[in-house]
Amino acid sequence: MKTKEDFLNGQILLIDKPLEWSSFQAVNALKWGIRKKFDLKKFKIGHAGTLDPLATGLLIICTGKFTKKIPELQGQVKEYTGSFTLGATTPSFDMETEVDQTFPTDHITEELIQTATKQFLGEIEQVPPVFSALKKDGKRLYEFAREGIEVEIKSRKIEIFEFEITQITMPKVHFRVVCSKGTYIRSLAHDFGKSLQSGAYLTALRRTKIGDFNVINAVTPMVFKENLS
Repeated sequence: MKTKEDFLNGQILLIDKPLEWSSFQAVNALKWGIRKKFDLKKFKIGHAGTLDPLATGLLIICTGKFTKKIPELQGQVKEYTGSFTLGATTPSFDMETEVDQTFPTDHITEELIQTATKQFLGEIEQVPPVFSALKKDGKRLYEFAREGIEVEIKSRKIEIFEFEITQITMPKVHFRVVCSKGTYIRSLAHDFGKSLQSGAYLTALRRTKIGDFNVINAVTPMVFKENLS
């Protein structure tokens, strides 16, 4: 059993974030659980890398003195699995918003899909989605997007180490990606659709690894709280 001192001195907690939870909600659930259990007024807690509410999987949460490790953990290589749906796009590049355009998919073969992955390997320039929490002029991009204001978003260098198509059940394409910090899988979905002379958006996303940490060793916030008591 972990003690109050353990959490204050620092812990790295591996959480499997449930679907539709924000990363902030997951941190909060742990924070209140730990505070209640040990009657703590204040202690440090934070996560090392946000996951969108529509994504599931590995969230690293640091407590106490280990919150200093967050920047280092955020910089680690990440692995994701998930699926794209071909033949359509959405403004948010995922299922947060409705389909705004549809495209033909008749010309898309399995070979074309497999070949398309190659152009995304290595160091590439990627434009983050307009529906993202990145800031421009002190305001989050998704705030501009929701107000219908167009803003210019600069591309940034990211690196994709592995991009594997694991299954094709048209119009769905299942994938596994290993990538650097700052990679948006939603943008990858969007750009992948374009590379096929079609469209695509992200329909499922699970973060499976961050550095040497694996989601198979993670627990949900609910299980974490049960284990505390």
